Amino acid sequence: MNMIRKRMNLHEILEVRNLTESTFILRFEKNGLEFTPGQHVCVGPPNGIHTREYSIYSAVNDPYIEILVKEVQNGLITPVLKKLKVGDSVVVEEPVGYFGLNGADKTKKKFLFIATGTGISPFHCMVKSYPELDYQIIHGVRSLNEGYEKEEYEKQRYTLCSSRDTSGDYTGRLTNYLLELEIDKESEVYLCGNCNMIHDAYDILENKGIPNERIHAEVYF
Repeated sequence: MNMIRKRMNLHEILEVRNLTESTFILRFEKNGLEFTPGQHVCVGPPNGIHTREYSIYSAVNDPYIEILVKEVQNGLITPVLKKLKVGDSVVVEEPVGYFGLNGADKTKKKFLFIATGTGISPFHCMVKSYPELDYQIIHGVRSLNEGYEKEEYEKQRYTLCSSRDTSGDYTGRLTNYLLELEIDKESEVYLCGNCNMIHDAYDILENKGIPNERIHAEVYF
């Protein structure tokens, strides 16, 4: 049975953490998969033909893999994943992607991580994999409950921008906060989230004099 599971890339679900009515974390067996922070895996239900890309949420040295999932109504994948329980399995493909820290000396550089919604996933992985990072996170959401596990980050390093209520550290869009922010031009800046935010933030960063080679992006559609 274990050999069959391995051939089919099946990984048993170890835990499901519901963060909101539509957003949850799936923890499943690692089964020897190795990855670098920022990479993603394609995950799908065991009896389906479709998978979807998810940035890895858990740390490199964790004995499991976690992904952060937001259910999309009428979607092909997420409504099925939402119904899975501990003991069920998911199909998991090999980790891929190049959205990493690019071999930078992680102890000597400053990192600015900018995310919307579930785009926080790769940054959670990076922060937990490299505890020595000098980082700041700007997380754009609609309301406080979308600040997914924000207690996982040092309070002084995490800024929640809430666009639809006053519950965040900043009331308004992430890009408005970015316009007001003074940014060290030596920082390595990483963007992850919806394409509109990334395009707008990219323009803001360039106008602030951040060199193009210091801006890195991963688009969530």
